[in-house]
Amino acid sequence: MRPGTAVSRGGGTSRAAGEERTLTSVSVSDTYESEAAEEPRDLPRLWHITLSVSGPETPLKEVRRGLQQLAHDHPFLLTSRYASDHAEIRYWEEARDLHDAAAVALRLWGEHRRTAGLPPWEIVGLEVIDRQTYHQRIAEGYGPPPATPVGVHPF
Repeated sequence: MRPGTAVSRGGGTSRAAGEERTLTSVSVSDTYESEAAEEPRDLPRLWHITLSVSGPETPLKEVRRGLQQLAHDHPFLLTSRYASDHAEIRYWEEARDLHDAAAVALRLWGEHRRTAGLPPWEIVGLEVIDRQTYHQRIAEGYGPPPATPVGVHPF
């Protein structure tokens, strides 16, 4: 646009060159039709994920190498425990709600099986809990112990 020209968008009035545009806000009551409507809950939250996989026996060296590669490719993984026929992966996921966190977790093993060299195992368990529940369980002395040491370890 050339300096000094005014533009009308959507049938609004034109502004003179250099004239400031005033910003206005919209209140929540203007946005929603009724007071019963809830505000959007699109803010991401942290979810603690425990993914359990199992399948045919695989040499421990291969299982460990695959889990280490997965942890290298995805540094958000806290800890992995493994045996020759099963493994458990624990990590924090940021997602809008439990459904989104679970969907991402359920895709993790299959989507990275080839690139990380993971065994052809299937997902046999999934736990998704919010941060508050995780910390409450720890404080009450039940639930999984905190993920220390971080890394890939045998059962």
